[in-house]
Amino acid sequence: MEKVKLGIIGLGQQGGAYAGFIKEGRVSNIEIGAICDNHPEKRQKAKEEYPDIPFYEDYVEMLESGDVDAIVTCVPHYLHPEIGIEALKRNIHTLLEKPAGVYAKQVKEINEFSKTKPELTYAIMFNQRTNELYQKIKEIIDNGEIGAIRRTNWIITTWWRPQGYYDQGSWRATWDGEGGGVLVNQAPHQIDLLQWICGMPEKVYTKAQYGYQRNIPVEDDVTTILDYGNGATGVFITCTHDVMGTDRLEIHGDKGKIVVDDSKKVTIKRLLKPEKEMSATMTMHDVMKLYQGDGPGAIYEEEVLEFASVWGAQHIAVLENFAANILNGTPLIAPGTDGIYGVELANAMHLSSWLNREVTLPIDEELYLEELNKRRQQEK
Repeated sequence: MEKVKLGIIGLGQQGGAYAGFIKEGRVSNIEIGAICDNHPEKRQKAKEEYPDIPFYEDYVEMLESGDVDAIVTCVPHYLHPEIGIEALKRNIHTLLEKPAGVYAKQVKEINEFSKTKPELTYAIMFNQRTNELYQKIKEIIDNGEIGAIRRTNWIITTWWRPQGYYDQGSWRATWDGEGGGVLVNQAPHQIDLLQWICGMPEKVYTKAQYGYQRNIPVEDDVTTILDYGNGATGVFITCTHDVMGTDRLEIHGDKGKIVVDDSKKVTIKRLLKPEKEMSATMTMHDVMKLYQGDGPGAIYEEEVLEFASVWGAQHIAVLENFAANILNGTPLIAPGTDGIYGVELANAMHLSSWLNREVTLPIDEELYLEELNKRRQQEK
């Protein structure tokens, strides 16, 4: 097998983008095996744009057709684990779109089932993990270049969405259709990157606002305090109503600091001596001289790196990596089992907000599902 025959389930915005990438020859080791969507207008679209590709309205029928070696799930979030399990049952390699699911309990189900199929490739579309900028940051942290993390701060409010975005479909930004708002739709990439680079917190306290600036029942503004359990803390802020939003990540360690602006520019400041050593050896006279500009030499070295980003390139990289794992055993950038961490963290943020108290991870999954279902029923 030289190319993986991919079944695209859902020919909406994301599925349509993936189909386009493959059709244009931008994904070297994948071809479209089949397309599935249960909306009649999507059948017409597929007939016009992909006339030679088999089309199915029932994804199970597609899985059993023999037309595909693998699938990608470009469907509402609740369906990702369900479809993934059905694919794995039929020995079909599976790539889940983010997030892996809406609640941790259902994601754990597919993770556990995937262990019974170790010969199959199970991955998730965390395309930001292919971003050289964030790979570089993770390398710096893992190598201990800025020492033990003391504080993380991420303001990611560049997700501006007008009301018309939410009005496109009745399932959008609802508890029953999408399972949440900005935490499950726009920000899962940053939530994943935060835990991938800095580790999972032990506790969270969240203030979330629901339908604050948009006519939706779910969260559109979130501020979370993270407690890493060792004294280190963090703040995560996101929303969908800042038309002039901010994307700024700061990671402070005892030997330096990393600042990321707009996911394009990284400033790394490495202390010449760890902060504790400076505190133990410097007098206030040394400090005064330092602040006056003529003190005992520079205290840090600075490195500035800038990265370009081509739209679609990161998604293509995940698709190619997924296929390369199937074809050649290339290690996965984002194993499917990693999807649980971001879902657990988003669930904890929701639950903390609903209960108005600090929540410890791992959360009480049954309590979360009970509270989520209350909101689904109220919505109906």
